[in-house]
Amino acid sequence: MIAKTPVPPYYAVIFTSVRTPAENDYAAMANRMAELAAAQPGFLGFESARNEVGITVSYWESLEAIRNWKQHAEHLVAQEKGRSLFYSSYKTRICRVERDYDFEQ
Repeated sequence: MIAKTPVPPYYAVIFTSVRTPAENDYAAMANRMAELAAAQPGFLGFESARNEVGITVSYWESLEAIRNWKQHAEHLVAQEKGRSLFYSSYKTRICRVERDYDFEQ
């Protein structure tokens, strides 16, 4: 599903990852993080896709909202598990969305 975002500007956090072979309860943790993120002030939505490389883009009202989410206690635990169990590599990019447009049939 494509996230419904407001009129720009807003921010996008692009999380690109390569998983380790083991499941290690990844799905449960990913679902919990999506649920928690959605409850954070300033959260606007997210989109995610996974094949050989996983890409999750979350949308936020402000850089402050992104910083607050990064420091959320349960998210900090998930970040550590990501480094020790879930991912062989990842990269996070934070961008300001200046313009967007869409098409819907």
